[in-house]
Amino acid sequence: MENYIFKSERLGFRNWSENDNPKMGLINSNTTVMEYFPSILSQEQTDAFIERMKQQFLKNGFCYFAVDTLENNQFIGFIGISEQTFSADFTPCIDIGWRLSQSEWGKGYATEGAKKCLDFAFDEIGLTNIKAICPVINKNSEKVMKKIGMRKMKKFNHPLLSNYNKLEECVIYELSK
Repeated sequence: MENYIFKSERLGFRNWSENDNPKMGLINSNTTVMEYFPSILSQEQTDAFIERMKQQFLKNGFCYFAVDTLENNQFIGFIGISEQTFSADFTPCIDIGWRLSQSEWGKGYATEGAKKCLDFAFDEIGLTNIKAICPVINKNSEKVMKKIGMRKMKKFNHPLLSNYNKLEECVIYELSK
């Protein structure tokens, strides 16, 4: 149905469409999904995020991709790679990230999708290094980083989270081809 850039066993990865905005807005307004972020996001903030992803895709051929389950073509969130340019000793860099609807947690989608995005980044785009960042307290995301073969570099204080004590200390993982 959709025009997928690539697929994994159960997931389709694509550029964003207008139909995704309200669905991503619901995900971004879920307090459990956004537990390790400074706040939930408004629909306007979600719309701006999706627009940034569309522009990044046009510029680079990648972004945090909109993701559907292939079984029923249902949008479930995003998994992909994105430019990070905040001020740190490892930026600018390309990082991998994911945010899925809470109803889709525990099904292995983040791990499956992240592995496929790494393959795409290394084999199709020709990138040689991918990083992943999360607050130290986000153990579930850190587990995914380990499952996809990334190795821990270090802990650091994220400059964009300096006003959020429980989120500021982050961990960074990386994988090189």
